[in-house]
Amino acid sequence: MMKELTFRFRDLVIDRAGMESVMGFPGGCPEPFQTWLDEVLRFAEDLPDIRAAYLIVDEIDLSRSGASLFAGGVELRVGKTIKKEIMGSALIAFFICTAGARICAKAKELMGGEDAALGYLYDMAGSFIAEAAADYMQQILARELTASGQKITNRYSPGYCQWPVSGQQALFSFFQGRTCGVTLTPSSLMVPAKSVSGLIGIGKDVHYREYQCDLCSMKNCTYRKVKSV
Repeated sequence: MMKELTFRFRDLVIDRAGMESVMGFPGGCPEPFQTWLDEVLRFAEDLPDIRAAYLIVDEIDLSRSGASLFAGGVELRVGKTIKKEIMGSALIAFFICTAGARICAKAKELMGGEDAALGYLYDMAGSFIAEAAADYMQQILARELTASGQKITNRYSPGYCQWPVSGQQALFSFFQGRTCGVTLTPSSLMVPAKSVSGLIGIGKDVHYREYQCDLCSMKNCTYRKVKSV
């Protein structure tokens, strides 16, 4: 089963306090940053291309030893940490979410000109929007599964917890081109850059756990920055 979604900015829960913390102002940002952030969020209200897609694969194998799982006959080398977090899953949902090309282009334009600071705010907002879209997609998925008594794990993405970024290639192959307009570079980076992909475990015996930074060695992470302020 595959589902494609388009979100409006007002559908999303944006953590403005988290944005201010990442900017280095955990108690609220001063001027002119406050005005700039207002501008960025007004711009985001008209974004037409915040999108998400997910598909559920029921042919999965977590029983083999090692750091790989198999879904639909495809091997995904997700690493031992992620594999442990999704053990007990009967199904796996793969997903792609994006803030879209427009906000990425705006950030690039400003950062390449004389408004690098404002461009940074657009760039940061794109990251938060992509994550908020993934949060909303995850909520929709969880609600749809409730009737059947299924639960979900948290979501896990290539580039985290020993799942290499090159794992994007296998993940994207499930979508057969229906990837919310997101493409991969030869080095497996997503375009638009403000996009999120990954997997979610599904089953009656799985557990949802909040992000735990001690599971992951990645230091330059938005969640780690917010938590550490």
